[in-house]
Amino acid sequence: MTATTDGSAESAGAGSESTPGAVPPGPAGRTAGLAAGPPAPPPVPPAPTRPGRAGPRAEYAPPGVPGRLGRLSRPGAGRTTARDSVRDAARDTTRDAARTTADLRRPPDGVRPGVYEAAARATRNLLERQDPEGWWKGDLETNVTMDAEDLLLRQFLGIRDEATTRAAALFIRGEQREDGTWATFHGGPPELSATIEAYVALRLAGDAPDAPHMSRASAWIRAHGGIAAARVFTRIWLALFGWWNWDHLPELPPELVFLPPWVPLNIYDFGCWARQTIVPLTVVSALRPVRPAPFALDELHADARTPYPARRLAPLTSWDGAFQRMDKALHVYRRFAPRRLRQAAMASAGRWIVERQENDGCWGGIQPPAVYSVIALHLLGYDLGHPVMRAGLESLERFAVWRADGARMIEACQSPVWDTCLAAIALADAGLRPDHPALVKAADWMLGEEIVRTGDWAVRRPGLAPGGWAFEFHNDTYPDIDDTAEVVLALRRIKHPDPARIEGAIARGVSWNLGMQSRNGAWGAFDADNTSPLPNKLPFCDFGEVIDPPSADVTAHVVEMLAFEGRASDARTRRGIAWLLAEQEPSGGWFGRWGTNYVYGTGSVVPALVAAGMAPGHPAIRRAVRWLESVQNDDGGWGEDQRSYKDPSWAGKGASTPSQTAWALMALLSAGEREGKAVERGVAHLVETQKEDGTWDEPYFTGTGFPWDFSINYHLYRQVFPLTALGRYLYGEPFAPTGAHPAPAGEA
Repeated sequence: MTATTDGSAESAGAGSESTPGAVPPGPAGRTAGLAAGPPAPPPVPPAPTRPGRAGPRAEYAPPGVPGRLGRLSRPGAGRTTARDSVRDAARDTTRDAARTTADLRRPPDGVRPGVYEAAARATRNLLERQDPEGWWKGDLETNVTMDAEDLLLRQFLGIRDEATTRAAALFIRGEQREDGTWATFHGGPPELSATIEAYVALRLAGDAPDAPHMSRASAWIRAHGGIAAARVFTRIWLALFGWWNWDHLPELPPELVFLPPWVPLNIYDFGCWARQTIVPLTVVSALRPVRPAPFALDELHADARTPYPARRLAPLTSWDGAFQRMDKALHVYRRFAPRRLRQAAMASAGRWIVERQENDGCWGGIQPPAVYSVIALHLLGYDLGHPVMRAGLESLERFAVWRADGARMIEACQSPVWDTCLAAIALADAGLRPDHPALVKAADWMLGEEIVRTGDWAVRRPGLAPGGWAFEFHNDTYPDIDDTAEVVLALRRIKHPDPARIEGAIARGVSWNLGMQSRNGAWGAFDADNTSPLPNKLPFCDFGEVIDPPSADVTAHVVEMLAFEGRASDARTRRGIAWLLAEQEPSGGWFGRWGTNYVYGTGSVVPALVAAGMAPGHPAIRRAVRWLESVQNDDGGWGEDQRSYKDPSWAGKGASTPSQTAWALMALLSAGEREGKAVERGVAHLVETQKEDGTWDEPYFTGTGFPWDFSINYHLYRQVFPLTALGRYLYGEPFAPTGAHPAPAGEA
């Protein structure tokens, strides 16, 4: 790991940038007029048995908490539980990289000068980043609330140490802006909750409140409403130390876990990330712990004499008003809740949490649920030496990125499966031979990551056989549809010495993805039909998106995968296509749920529609092409700011970035625009902005966790997507279209 002069991290070597079942029938209600699918394929091969993945779970009974189910933290077969250290990064894992040029296909005559050379440099760099086990992982950068909450957790548990505090504070200070505030994405506006949490973390680190950088922060906080105006999660963290009163927080009763899946607002109505957070927080909300505060925070109230200003209720006839009054009723219920019922609910929540702990100790492979799960279990009687707690705390350490200057950044999540399949696609599309050792090694690692047991998704799809991939190193409970589609697309590009193994994994993944189609014909990320509008109305849920409805980008990736699997005419694929066409914006673009924003959505959908046989001259494709051409920047690139999620006038507007330029190019190339001026300028932009080592700079956040509320800078995006675009410019689309797709009525 090395650091650039602006403090951003760049990889210095191999691996991570961190140091640390038959095919189910199609869903009912298919779109009228679409052709029936082909005959059913052969039965899906049974999934292989893999030690450490779905084995028996040990039972633990911590003092005062009888009957809790847990399991020892143990790595599953083929899993990586430790990241490379600095010395590991110096290891030579790139014996094949020196042969890059010889292993690349020669480009056709007449290619723009410099394009082939840029692709070769990018290929070499990407090969050098591969871990010896076959995976890639770039840093996943979010915002300083991750770092602040990590310190607050350690303070709450009594395990905060000087070295960790000093390193975290160094990172947090480095992210502060001149006006004293913190933003949640590069170049974004100041954000109140992030600024409050960062300020408190620096107070824990010993920064004096009258220091210039601290006084600027507190003045801005007071001017923007103080603690009372912060999000609920920020006020929960403050309530843990008495800096905020629990009575002034929304009630979250643990009895919620008893609601069956058909009752509105049951835990499975929430997206999996919210579900994993809400269940432990029901325990925290019920017990309302308060640790001694190491200092006062009066300077963060707009008026310290009235820290809890009255809030007007919304009209009773509105959803907000109804749920606000329901919250008041729950505060009353809290005083009279039957003791035995509440204890049973907390015990059930505790079991639910422990049963979902992954083999490496984390929860869902993401940091926020892990933090709240550790707090909840500790409150339920699990001491810090208990195997469940010990594994959980050890897993949190692996979210830390230690930078060369001594700063410590916390990743909200880690993306090895996603990064690896995207890297494999990029290398293959850039002309690396399909049996190259790096690709075979990547395939072996991805095959080892296949998830062969059920998870929470089975609540909505109880008869569906497992098969698919998650995003993270360890997340067997929550495989996702997007990763599964992209892994299948990656595996299809690789010539593996055991093709039967590849075919079996692909068949299971395709079957699982088909079974996860929602009723409207589209696909969400983790669950089917996770579309209830009620969770987002709760007073508690002000931290971002809490449901997982189908999205254009995920649906497009599934459609593209199904087309490449010869299923373009399958009725389920056709329903997905019909949904995508109905979701096109009047401008011609598509909304991007998991990437920023309309450029990502459009860059995902257009290649999928063409792969499924839609003619490039189809009106929907032409509208998309015109929109992309209209938002191209003067420098030839494309960019889109996170503000487009809140303000439509930002759609397609922002500083040019390598990843967003690549997404636009991938769409235009698939639409037959290779010889067009926009493509020529876009390719030139990528070539001209590439650095000598084959990389690109990208400080801007082009990934999305929750639209607007949680933005992500995937550090490998700047590498894999430009390489993919350059490869497709050089060699064309990776698969030929499967035939003309007829325009629906009214579109011809």
